[in-house]
Amino acid sequence: MQSLEKIPNAIGGRKVLSVSARTTAVFNPATGEQSAILPLSETAEVNAAVAVAKAAAVEWGVTPPLKRVKPMFKFKELLERYANDIARAISKEHGKTHADALGELARGIDVVDFACGIPHLLKGEYSRNVGPDIDSWSDRQPLGVVAGITPFNFPAMVPMWMYPVAVACGNTFILKPSERDPSAVMLAWDLFQEAGFPDGVLNVVHGDKSAVDAILDHRDIAAVSFVGSTPIAEYVYARGTETGKRVQALGGAKNHMIIMPDADMDQAVDALMGAGYGSAGERCMAISVAVPVGEETADRLVAALTPKVRNLKIGPSTDADAEMGPVITADAKRRIAGLIDLGVQEGAKLVVDGRGLELQGYENGYFLGGTLFDHVNPEMAIYKQEIFGPVLSVVRAKSYDDAAKLINDHEYGNGTAIFTRDGDTARAFADKIQVGMVGINVPIPVPVAYHSFGGWKRSLFGDHAIYGPEGVRFYTRLKTVTARWPTGIRSGAQFHFPTTK
Repeated sequence: MQSLEKIPNAIGGRKVLSVSARTTAVFNPATGEQSAILPLSETAEVNAAVAVAKAAAVEWGVTPPLKRVKPMFKFKELLERYANDIARAISKEHGKTHADALGELARGIDVVDFACGIPHLLKGEYSRNVGPDIDSWSDRQPLGVVAGITPFNFPAMVPMWMYPVAVACGNTFILKPSERDPSAVMLAWDLFQEAGFPDGVLNVVHGDKSAVDAILDHRDIAAVSFVGSTPIAEYVYARGTETGKRVQALGGAKNHMIIMPDADMDQAVDALMGAGYGSAGERCMAISVAVPVGEETADRLVAALTPKVRNLKIGPSTDADAEMGPVITADAKRRIAGLIDLGVQEGAKLVVDGRGLELQGYENGYFLGGTLFDHVNPEMAIYKQEIFGPVLSVVRAKSYDDAAKLINDHEYGNGTAIFTRDGDTARAFADKIQVGMVGINVPIPVPVAYHSFGGWKRSLFGDHAIYGPEGVRFYTRLKTVTARWPTGIRSGAQFHFPTTK
């Protein structure tokens, strides 16, 4: 039997194998086979990474911003050059199709691209003569050492939502990625180092709750970024702020799409298929609830969805025609199947059942077929809980107001969408819906890299959304200086050419 690779940490510009005796297995979700061993770092190893990052932050923080972004340009170039390699690493450990993995990486590269323009965004403001011979100016300065804790569903993209902006702002970074799919992060770290960043600017420490707690408790870490489920986001926010840190903690979602009677039904159905079943539904921006307005609209929607869901092309990432891959773990498969069972027990109409799917040659993989429920109501567990799998629920609404109330009453407020041809309805939806990211005839309204990503209500804890201008504000402190100079001795005539030296 071939020995399995142990995945190392990356500290101070070197890959270092953890000395921890605790390990976890990394699996290929398509085959169910173990592909690697991941040691789970202890508190002392987190502390060592922070010490290295703190030392590196002294010089990196005073490096001119224009000089800081020169390797960022190179990093972007390398990510694009080796995109297929990173995508294959994502697919091998997460299960998503190759095209989906490439799309994930592309959205991460967009943020790297944004970070290349940081010098402009760090410019302060200057006010002359705020008082008699008094000037005032503001400046944004780095925090020092910051950290990111990232989820399994986007192993390349979400870390890139964090560290490129943080590093470009002059901070050094500690990344604790998901234990489920760590390899893509390590490939990106290799390219980061190759791009020419100083050792210790980006450090990767693998681990579980022990490593997370060490990050949250460490006095030298000034800020923590987190993406994951709402219960963990709330925990990270509470513990991190208790120790005096800035925290942005993005949580779960239950994203609704309203389909109005005047919507382009073909467009809406195609949008639902991609947004509901892409990446096996394992996206915080996945549409998991379709809300057709009116019985006729609902009947048309379900009739159009049913054959498409039944005919979803499901397979491993090596299948170029696959539209959907497996879910991340055997436990996730069992949990999702259990929630489908519960939906049937609660009285929802199971239109398409994704349980029991087996693919020849991949019988041990964590595959589920697309599942479609109709006549779901807000009291059902399958509506209230974030299923995080290929399950789409149809909740029928009598009117637009009923549909909007459904969304506004839900505890999550991450993303939402409406499909309509009516501008008045669309404008009212955009203005009044209590959700952070809104799509109008756009199913997954993830903002571009020069805006910022973040939900409302229990989908985001903290004052700042992630990446974009909000990311710059999060990873810097504002300093305002007011100065007046006493009357000095004015020099006489000077005949040499003035210089800055």
